[in-house]
Amino acid sequence: MNRAATTCLLLILTVFSASTLPAQSVKPARQAPARQAHAHNDYLHDRPLLDALDNGFCSVEADIYLIDGELLVAHDRDKTSPDRTLQGLYLDPLRSRIKKNNGSVYGDGQTLTLLIDIKSEGESTYRALDAVLSQYTDILSHVDEQGVQPGAVTAIISGNRAVDLIAADPTRYAGIDGRLSDLDSDLSPDLLPLISDHWGRNFQWRGEGEMPQADREKLERVLQQAHADRRRVRFWATPDKQTVWAALADAGVDLINTDDLVGLAEFLRSR
Repeated sequence: MNRAATTCLLLILTVFSASTLPAQSVKPARQAPARQAHAHNDYLHDRPLLDALDNGFCSVEADIYLIDGELLVAHDRDKTSPDRTLQGLYLDPLRSRIKKNNGSVYGDGQTLTLLIDIKSEGESTYRALDAVLSQYTDILSHVDEQGVQPGAVTAIISGNRAVDLIAADPTRYAGIDGRLSDLDSDLSPDLLPLISDHWGRNFQWRGEGEMPQADREKLERVLQQAHADRRRVRFWATPDKQTVWAALADAGVDLINTDDLVGLAEFLRSR
């Protein structure tokens, strides 16, 4: 075989080999952060936390139960497992990623929200959670005698919130979320940084047709008041529809709730 024929054959073999590589050997392109994207019940996805980060989410949610001294992640108590701890699923992987990315989750210097929904008794679970979070001062935003210390991850407690106990903590590694009824709260924004509430209990619109004027005006009032007090806003139980995502994004809702990670991430990036 002459040199030209040999070169042609090698080229064909190279192209063929590249085209038949197994899919898992090709890493997906890194996604730019989607700042408004919140992964609702994130632990239910195939790869808790990692699926959300692969799609650029900047807020993730984990439900926890205190069982035999461990903080176990699950929506229902009978679904808990000793190997699914808050540390193992979230805090340790976040710490590892932050170290690799020069001090932040995406290497952009911005904080990621970790919403921790307490499902077991509030005070005992908070005490255990506080002890765990205190081991992650290198990555967590916290408040101490010097004031607010920003971190790569900002933890916010939802669900069974032991508000008085949390507020009295001299060194605090998490804030709490409030409901629409807390819009007039005099709590500081570092203690109450987020207003969360159920969409369907407060608004009539479900994504079909135009949003009613009454709903639109109420949403605008909620956002104006929350933002004036330096609080963010999130609604849960919002329909996973592009019409709803568009309305919330246009209005300025800070965190858009979803179970459809790919769908919301692609939608936000398309805008």
